[in-house]
Amino acid sequence: MPEELPWIDADRRHVWHPYTQMLTAPPAVPIVRAEGVYLHAADGRRILDGISSWWVNIHGHNHPRLNRALAEQASRLAQVIFAGFTHEPAARLAAELSRRVPGKLPRVFFSDDGSTAVEAALKMAYQHWRNRGEPQRTLFVAIEHAYHGDTFGAMAAGGGVFHDAFRDLFFEVRRARLPFLPSEGRSDGTLDQILEKDGGLVAAVIIEPMLQGAGGMIVWPASFLREVREATTKHGVLLIADEVLTGFGRTGKLFACEHGPVAPDILCVSKALTGGYMPLAATLATEEIYASFLSEERSRAFLHGHSYTANALACAVALESLAVFDDERCLERVAGLERLFAERLARLRGLPGVRETRGIGGVAVAELETKASSNYFDELGPRLHRELLARGLLLRPLGSVLYFMPPYAITDDEAHWAFDLIEGVSAEKTQHS
Repeated sequence: MPEELPWIDADRRHVWHPYTQMLTAPPAVPIVRAEGVYLHAADGRRILDGISSWWVNIHGHNHPRLNRALAEQASRLAQVIFAGFTHEPAARLAAELSRRVPGKLPRVFFSDDGSTAVEAALKMAYQHWRNRGEPQRTLFVAIEHAYHGDTFGAMAAGGGVFHDAFRDLFFEVRRARLPFLPSEGRSDGTLDQILEKDGGLVAAVIIEPMLQGAGGMIVWPASFLREVREATTKHGVLLIADEVLTGFGRTGKLFACEHGPVAPDILCVSKALTGGYMPLAATLATEEIYASFLSEERSRAFLHGHSYTANALACAVALESLAVFDDERCLERVAGLERLFAERLARLRGLPGVRETRGIGGVAVAELETKASSNYFDELGPRLHRELLARGLLLRPLGSVLYFMPPYAITDDEAHWAFDLIEGVSAEKTQHS
């Protein structure tokens, strides 16, 4: 066993880790470097990153082209205030994103992460209607089992157990049920029912198109995505597509809205935007929404921003990540992963203890049988996490929902190794759940 690094004690004494019960959680695993799909721990272990380090890494760790883009930009400009100033990486990235997203979304507002991209979208939609003389449109509609982030607006739009402690502080949100799943009892009816009743009061409907992530890795039929767009168009309501998770190939298309295909009015991206290198997000909007903020009155402007808005380092890496995405034919690779995952999920489906499997693009999901109530706090998830980690695979199950979402750079052999491990450990653990 190598000697413990001095900074590990500092972590134990001072760091408060995310989504962690610090009293009972095992010590955090110290990572000293990463390469490809592997994380290298201080004790010499090599761990396959089966969740892309929380869904952000797509090209693999320590990618030489992204490293070079970051270093070259750092030698020129790292950061400058973005109110009243601009720089080449941000301008080029905004144009590149506008060119690639579904529909016509020529206006790009930069922020720092998925939650802030959603906050910007919600505020944008709300103020758009006020600026247009329709201040009664204050309601938002979200989808049952939604997750949109951990800031207050994003939490209000989300659902489930993550945000229950703060529910008394949320603004009013109507929640539409998923017609292809049993209702969890927190919905206000179907989307059509909600909009028929309150459509004139609704500012926007916000969705995670095709794949609802933290709410249980729920895969949509493309028909439902089209139904959502048709309903919002019928009632003159804005559609916000939260593609923080799904953007940049995760579902097999560059953007999940392409499965409809549908064109949202506002679209949020983050996570894989920089290939997993830097915090960066963008909220894209139609010209009509942007135009509603133009006025001789400064009070009608979008008075929102962040200190690190459009950070030059992050924008430069994002531009190079998009180039790598094209050059390494990432969509073709995701199609190959989808076929491999479907084959392995079919095998998992026949195992005792596996209730259901599903997948889309580069995401494979297995829902396991458990005697406990199946939610995020089901102890089966942490047990599976610990057992798989001990054998060299990083997964973070959502309760009894086990998912595999590796970087696209993973090889077929590496993916098969991970599935072999998942099969064995799942069978062992579900027998004792």
